Amino acid sequence: MFALIEDIKAIYRNDPACRNAEFLLYPSFHAMVFHRYLIHPLYRLAIPFIPRFLSQLTRFFTGIEIHPGAKIKSGFFCDHGCGVVIGETVEIGRNCTLFHNVTLGGTGKEKGKRHPTIKDNVFIGHGATILGPVTVGSGSKIGAHTVIVNRDVPCDCTVVGSPPRIVKMSGRRTDLSLLHHATEGII
Repeated sequence: MFALIEDIKAIYRNDPACRNAEFLLYPSFHAMVFHRYLIHPLYRLAIPFIPRFLSQLTRFFTGIEIHPGAKIKSGFFCDHGCGVVIGETVEIGRNCTLFHNVTLGGTGKEKGKRHPTIKDNVFIGHGATILGPVTVGSGSKIGAHTVIVNRDVPCDCTVVGSPPRIVKMSGRRTDLSLLHHATEGII
């Protein structure tokens, strides 16, 4: 129940348009209620078909596709939700925000852990795509339409574009001429 309360707080914290009991109308709220308290527990009990069926039904009503195996901690907020895809081995930390059309998926080449791990307090903008068993560090921001494939993102940075570039680290703008050398192998 704690996680649900934190999710409600996240709605109010992230959307100034939400007033009174309007959180009850948010697709993010519905998706998390079903995922946390019905779909994911059934998946963990290794019940075949039913969790997947329920997740597809939830996707139909909310526009948010969360695989039954995905692990999502408290304070999750998905603004608007339409077109969001969260894969089976995705792990999302506390107080994370995703906008619409975000994909957290696999590349189709791995077995086992094949989807992103999103640490605490991460913001992922509209249309961003993060693929593969990568880690997005705590406090990072991923800009709209950024595409990250098989590369980790350090903590407390802002990443934009395709190919992705770190434009801010620890609150300071980075010198783009030094970016390639400073982040080689990371992004």
